[in-house]
Amino acid sequence: MSLLELKNLQVTYGSGARAVPAVRGVDLTLAAGQKLGIAGESGCGKSTLALALLRLLPASAQLSGEILLDGEDILSMRWGRLRAVRWAGASIVFQGAMHSLNAVHRIGDQIAEPILLHQKATPAVARKKVGELLQQVGLPVARADAYPHELSGGQRQRVMIAMALACAPRLIVADEPTTALDVMIQAQILRLIEQLVAEQDISLLMISHDLAVLADTCDRLAVMYAGRIVEEGPARTVYDSAQHPYGRALSDAFPRIGDIGSRRAPRGLPGDPPDPAALPTGCTFHPRCPVALDICTDADPELVSAGDTHQAACVHVGAAVEKQL
Repeated sequence: MSLLELKNLQVTYGSGARAVPAVRGVDLTLAAGQKLGIAGESGCGKSTLALALLRLLPASAQLSGEILLDGEDILSMRWGRLRAVRWAGASIVFQGAMHSLNAVHRIGDQIAEPILLHQKATPAVARKKVGELLQQVGLPVARADAYPHELSGGQRQRVMIAMALACAPRLIVADEPTTALDVMIQAQILRLIEQLVAEQDISLLMISHDLAVLADTCDRLAVMYAGRIVEEGPARTVYDSAQHPYGRALSDAFPRIGDIGSRRAPRGLPGDPPDPAALPTGCTFHPRCPVALDICTDADPELVSAGDTHQAACVHVGAAVEKQL
């Protein structure tokens, strides 16, 4: 059985005529021990999806579908059960560590809080566990007495990872965990996450706008646009041979080492993702698509096979499959 399974997950903000769809019918599966990346530009629904997994969205958000964690639906859980699942079953590493940490509490106390709450540990046992967690993420035990402002950006992100690991969850959701860091520290944090996930047999769902980072870190990769998954498959396959025009545009936006042409003239994509409150008819990507056809304005295509365990939602992919048949 899959550790995490999303079935027709939909998230809207507001209600009635003013309802704004942020996530539109997402289906995803994450196996135990697997690393799944979700890529897309800002405004495509990635963070809304991440927050929906543990029902951390504001009261204005309406959720439907299913979010199955170990076969148990997060959306139908009572508050007490949901509170127990957070941290102990699944935890989240947010992108802004300074905004997530409490500025007036020492980091050791903040890491200890979920241990005391969920594992009913004594203060002495919690302090010992905090020291072990800090060492796991490459920080001296003495930093437990520091306040968040006394740490660098990379150190604060390591603290967030230590907090996420505090109650030994089976799933970690990392939402843009390295966005605010410089390149060298970003590489260190990514290697740290990979190492800890492998050592502790944790499943990872990582969200980023950087396709190259996800391709290097994850087993599988899903590309999200305008609240939907438009491509999904093995990470290197999607990065190297994306079949959806949006997936190709994201991949081409990053220069490749050794490719002089891409370094001198990286290809971008004009325009921005559509406003969720005013989605275009048909394929939501067609106003920006360089290979759009007239039929692209008729309906939003569903995911179809683009190869072994690889899917893409594009009429060009569907036409290619029909020709092969």
